[in-house]
Amino acid sequence: MADKNELPLPGDAEKKKREISSTRLAIWLIAGGFGAYLLISGLLGILSKG
Repeated sequence: MADKNELPLPGDAEKKKREISSTRLAIWLIAGGFGAYLLISGLLGILSKG
């Protein structure tokens, strides 16, 4: 029987990923803002030509 300390548990890796770094948050905010800009400008372009 293998010792439990030899292999990491699947839940251990997920706990580390749950911590959100400020860099990752900034990247998501910039990407989300750019995506919102593209969406809104596209909708305004469609509405202005119609």
